[in-house]
Amino acid sequence: METSQPDAGPPPLGAAAPGLDADAGLAELHRSHYLSMVRVAFLLTRDAGRAEELVQDAFVDLYGRWSRLRDPEAAVAYLRQSVLNRARSSLRHLAVVRAHDARVTLRDVVSAESSALDRIHSAEVLASLAGLPTRQREVLVLRYYGQLSEAEIATTLGISAGAVKTHSFRGLRALRPVLGEQS
Repeated sequence: METSQPDAGPPPLGAAAPGLDADAGLAELHRSHYLSMVRVAFLLTRDAGRAEELVQDAFVDLYGRWSRLRDPEAAVAYLRQSVLNRARSSLRHLAVVRAHDARVTLRDVVSAESSALDRIHSAEVLASLAGLPTRQREVLVLRYYGQLSEAEIATTLGISAGAVKTHSFRGLRALRPVLGEQS
């Protein structure tokens, strides 16, 4: 291949030699700068896998732009800037994700005391429910845990809708002290 410049010796280490096609130029850049680019990306992101991915993406991007480079000698600087920009973008994205996760986590987490009280209350309700007559217990379990309608409960238990209402009323009245309701 002919170059437009007189032969001034080999190109600087890692620089793309003028006149090289994208394959040869990128191969030379990869050989001489890949590890240093990954080190830079790793030191910025603190994630080895992410660092390698950022550098590979920068090389792929440079490959696509190779024909538009005015100065192939500037390819190293372009690559370095591309890796730096990608690392910055990755860190910004990570900060947003972490902030979002923190908001969701803080909003959705209940205190240890609240959780313990809920478990105690739930245990008391279940113990009281176990002490109810069989039909009342079945009606309440199907209604509040099974989410069935009165008609569905009546069909399931083979009783009338009126009997479902009666058993439900009596069962809830018996559970009022545990549920914290006033009589």
